[in-house]
Amino acid sequence: MIDWPLAELLPHAGDMILIDHVLAFDEETIHTRVTVRPGGLFNRADGSLPAWVGVELMAQSVAAYAGCRARQAGNPVALGFLLGTRKFECNVEHFPLGAELQIHAVRSLEDDNGMGVFECHLTGPQIHATARLNVFRPPQAENYLAQASQEARHD
Repeated sequence: MIDWPLAELLPHAGDMILIDHVLAFDEETIHTRVTVRPGGLFNRADGSLPAWVGVELMAQSVAAYAGCRARQAGNPVALGFLLGTRKFECNVEHFPLGAELQIHAVRSLEDDNGMGVFECHLTGPQIHATARLNVFRPPQAENYLAQASQEARHD
């Protein structure tokens, strides 16, 4: 298991950090884990999580991958964006309270402009979900956000 605190790997804070642990990562992959607990931002009344939250768990795993790579290289963690997903499939409607979920993401494409594609799998007790995530990590995220905000004010 990776010892870096998740808050130092993800550009999220507090209750928005949904994954519990980074189990392993390398040049192309990351393995993370989460246990479904009650009282989270997205929990249903019975404590379970809707299956669509699986996309966010996958996205946070990809963000943790980027954070691990940044930490390993001695760089700060950079902001990234989930642009979309393709082929999200899940065999259940929700992840039950107490379920331990494993997320595995494999980088299939990443270019110098910050665009990336990851093949993701989420598994648990009688649970299997897959998706392809399209992500974007601008080389200078702060400048990118400032420029987008300025353009929005002028529209």
